[in-house]
Amino acid sequence: MINRTGLYLAIVASLVPATSMAADSDVETRLQQLEASMQSLQKAAPSSSNPAVTATASSFEFHGYARAGTLTGSDQTTLSGVGPYMTPVGKLEGPIGRLGLETNTYTEVQFAKNFKGSDGSWARYNTMIAQGADTNNDWSGDGTNLNVRQAFAEMGNLPSFKGTAFENAVFWAGKRFDRKNFDIHFFDSDIIFMSGTGAGFYDAQLGKNWNSSLNLYGRDLNGSKSYILNSNNYFGSWQVMVNLIRAKANDAADTGLATSGVHGLLAYHGDNFYGIADGFSKTGVLVGKGLGTLLKRPGAAADLLEDATGTRFFTYGVTALSDNWNISPALFVETSSDRFNSGDSYSWASLNVRLINEINQNFEIQYESTLQHMDLDSNISSNEQSQGNGKVFKFTVAPTLKLDTDAGFFARPELRLVATYMKWGKDLNTYTYDGSTESGFNSLGITGSDQAGTSKIFVGAQMETWF
Repeated sequence: MINRTGLYLAIVASLVPATSMAADSDVETRLQQLEASMQSLQKAAPSSSNPAVTATASSFEFHGYARAGTLTGSDQTTLSGVGPYMTPVGKLEGPIGRLGLETNTYTEVQFAKNFKGSDGSWARYNTMIAQGADTNNDWSGDGTNLNVRQAFAEMGNLPSFKGTAFENAVFWAGKRFDRKNFDIHFFDSDIIFMSGTGAGFYDAQLGKNWNSSLNLYGRDLNGSKSYILNSNNYFGSWQVMVNLIRAKANDAADTGLATSGVHGLLAYHGDNFYGIADGFSKTGVLVGKGLGTLLKRPGAAADLLEDATGTRFFTYGVTALSDNWNISPALFVETSSDRFNSGDSYSWASLNVRLINEINQNFEIQYESTLQHMDLDSNISSNEQSQGNGKVFKFTVAPTLKLDTDAGFFARPELRLVATYMKWGKDLNTYTYDGSTESGFNSLGITGSDQAGTSKIFVGAQMETWF
């Protein structure tokens, strides 16, 4: 590194003229002397063979996700609060198909700075800022929530671990989403979503076909830190995850709330569509007890009983039916008991099918049908009761513009017009929320006994992009 004090003195000495009448040749001479002085200082600077000292920032990245849409009913009133979690099952992380239902604006902006050492080692700083608002206004500061969702650093290819199981491992610390999260996009639902503040490593090679990760996440539950120890393992196409959860804050409360929990995931990641066609498919089961009964986000809720148990099955896939037709079926099925009160029970299932018809290079029509069944029987909390038993049906048509329909099922951005039809089953009971009778259609102006057998049509527009 150049001695900065010497450099500054050289610059000053070379630029201050000997007299106020210095000739142009004197200026040229001083510039040559300055250049020589800088080169001399550079050669005299101490060198280091430590790549941590000589490492330089090599690249900068910008990523993001965004959606924004608006919907209106037949009475020409703008809808809000409509979405894939609008039914009673939504309170239990049970979604219906998202296409044609989202009215909110949600954005994620992600920045990353990459560093690279001279020996091939690398480090990366990543931060994500997110914002959500359910308003059509351009200025939504009064009704929004701006949040730093991720702020972490990671590093890998460290020469100290060469020849060990950690040779290709990635180490991290900070606040982040788990690298191994995966979702069913059409439900707007993660299959598994781990997040929090902590540390760990990914992709240790413990055997020929055994890739393993171990992470510890801290979360705030009941005003005190709680922790999730996450072990995630891949054996070829099979995934085995185990999560151990501890909520010490619940020890002090004599309420019967769980102070610990266990959660597991067994999944198969297929490289074809259920073995019958090209594409891909993912199938698996999640199980949980105590604080692990929140199956999609283990450790993210503290109001669960020690005896709570739950099981969720999932499967979805994507394939082409022909040159211009694509299909993606998706299914969630969940049952749980002793969740919030001893003896309670919850069962629900959501079946969704997305069809896409590519008309030409820039235009396609998307179709989505969802059928959700629920059998809910218990108090969710002291002021919120769910007594639903019935079905909800949704169907959406969405003419869509994109840059290239051949780019794939998940190519974005997309500009959509949407028309959605929803029907509440005749046998679906009401449920109460905060002391008032509501239905899953409360955002559509349907409340109380009006919900049985009711249907609604609404239209709108939406954009969605990620990069």
